[in-house]
Amino acid sequence: MTHPPASRNHSELQAGSLRAGDHLILPDGNRSAEVHQVDVETDDFGTPAMVLATLSGGGVLRIAAGSTVRITDDAETAEIDTEDTTEAAAFTDFAAAGTADTAPPNTGSATSDASASDADTSDAGTVTAPGQEGSDAAAPGVVVPPLPLVPPAVSGPSETDLALIPAPDGTPESVVEAVAEAHPGAVGVLLVSERLAKGINTKSGSCLKDLSDLAHELFVMLKDAENALAVADLLNVLPFDGNPGRWASVEASLALSSYICRQLGQDERAGIYEKFLRAPEAMEADPFKARINAKVRQRSLNEPNLYDKEIFRSIDNSNPDAEREWRLLRLEALLFLRAHGGSETIGAAELERRIGNELESVRP
Repeated sequence: MTHPPASRNHSELQAGSLRAGDHLILPDGNRSAEVHQVDVETDDFGTPAMVLATLSGGGVLRIAAGSTVRITDDAETAEIDTEDTTEAAAFTDFAAAGTADTAPPNTGSATSDASASDADTSDAGTVTAPGQEGSDAAAPGVVVPPLPLVPPAVSGPSETDLALIPAPDGTPESVVEAVAEAHPGAVGVLLVSERLAKGINTKSGSCLKDLSDLAHELFVMLKDAENALAVADLLNVLPFDGNPGRWASVEASLALSSYICRQLGQDERAGIYEKFLRAPEAMEADPFKARINAKVRQRSLNEPNLYDKEIFRSIDNSNPDAEREWRLLRLEALLFLRAHGGSETIGAAELERRIGNELESVRP
């Protein structure tokens, strides 16, 4: 149905944020159509390039993913008829150029359509006789716009989740001291614990890195799963603060804790760690950006950097120390994948096998 542009309210949004049920203002600027389905075409790099908006009455609008479109904000919007939908499909090339929000000059046909629309509106108020169901006097349907998207709630670990994680015995510094006393001959543990015993600041990236390294040293090199979990839990309860550098240490600790708990048969506790690990993924409020982030994240899981070239180079150069360091990085990457349940290219069973191989390779 045709509406004069001044008679309705509209808002602008990115083409990638279109949803089924939105009433999209067509490229001529004089009509609106309900969106029945939205599909996204990507380019050869996997980046969204074209949005295909299928209209409820037929026809498809092709819109560049980065362009801006207009949708109506009126509480009552009439559906467009078949003629309008057919004409809307003729604008697909115009919309694909990224100018879906630019209206061409009005023509005489648009004026006649507006007059016809006014006539239909006046006829809609009359009562239709029983034998006139198929006549032109049928009243237009009322379409209620969808409710606005509610941004996901962002919060730290809940009390229920934290209840599954044992509270530390004493202060964080005392936990580190107890670990050092349990392994008096481990040079790596003593060096890190001496730095941490002076005070643990969870806002310090280097301090978080030391805690994560200590937990990995305890489990990987000393096979002390209990103390490794005790140290890792000092990090695991920290919420994501938006700093990727600090979160990298927490992320590595959560992945390690998840693997240890799976090995110990504590699947529920492991699930909590994996839930914490995925918490930042739900923080994006914009649906279009969230979809892009999800695709990028899935690609990184499908094509992880497992440092194959670096490890082979170290083997060729007969450098066991460098090989061990690269294998430790590979182990962290595999643990991260395992905490996500695997990927589309590496399943959980294969990850278990490869993690076991890496542990055997780096342990003394």
